[in-house]
Amino acid sequence: MADQPKIAVIGSNMMDLITRVDRMPRTGETVEAPAFDLGFGGKGANQAVAAARLGAEVLMVTRIGDDLFGPAYRDNFERLGIDTRHVATAPGTSSGVAPIFVDADANNSILIVKGANNFLSPADVDRAAADIMKCGVIILQLEVPLPTVYHAVEFGAKNGIPVILNPAPAAKLDFRAIRDVTYLVPNETELEAISGLPVAGVDDARTAARSLVDQGLANVLVTLGARGALLLGAETGEFLAPPHELRPKDTTGAGDAFIGSFAYHLLTLGDVRKAITMANRYAAASTAKTGTQKSFPTAAEFAALK
Repeated sequence: MADQPKIAVIGSNMMDLITRVDRMPRTGETVEAPAFDLGFGGKGANQAVAAARLGAEVLMVTRIGDDLFGPAYRDNFERLGIDTRHVATAPGTSSGVAPIFVDADANNSILIVKGANNFLSPADVDRAAADIMKCGVIILQLEVPLPTVYHAVEFGAKNGIPVILNPAPAAKLDFRAIRDVTYLVPNETELEAISGLPVAGVDDARTAARSLVDQGLANVLVTLGARGALLLGAETGEFLAPPHELRPKDTTGAGDAFIGSFAYHLLTLGDVRKAITMANRYAAASTAKTGTQKSFPTAAEFAALK
């Protein structure tokens, strides 16, 4: 379709190794876990898949390993209609993997081994430049080297392409290098790490987000889980989007579903507040099934759930 929004995702891919646990083992202890699943994940790839399943044309810029997981991941992208021309192999390197532990209350704990993601470079961004410039927005995360993230932010600013940065996993950032980000989208933990202020609720999130806007960021969009999402911006003002009530089965990947949906709806609706509201609904819908990418609704499934 000619009117499909075009989105560039520059970031990570991981193979998710998901173990369901009744409780986490103590040091030196072995416990039986009731179930295991293997799936495609990684924050960048998850966000790309969410946008693609809603109907966006998605360009993926990433690095895969030359192990068994690498070709499988490329095939997964292609099966979902994601442009893989800039999915490059890192020779002699494993693919990224993410062991995930999900407890009986649907809470998750995640480890990541970056593998090939560590080799995504500014040069990879430059090689994809002509195709990125055809996109309406760039999505970034922090599972790839920071110099690559900073380079992509600069690229977006120089070429007038809005940039969404999901600062996850939390890391110490050079504020000067991210000042041109259009939407910084942290959760409460990440906001605390970036701002240096305590964040334990909506009021704290408002104060911490305001501190970043006062330092020059255009917009800070804080995902608050069951409390919704909070936007603060110099021009967009303040908006607290209510949560979408749904009993979760598995919250893994919900934040990535939010990001991909937010980018899609920002381009299709042209209204940031409506885009946030839709992203909240989409993220909630993703928790109704287990897993990450396979839990993300298609456009038709999402329309039926609203």
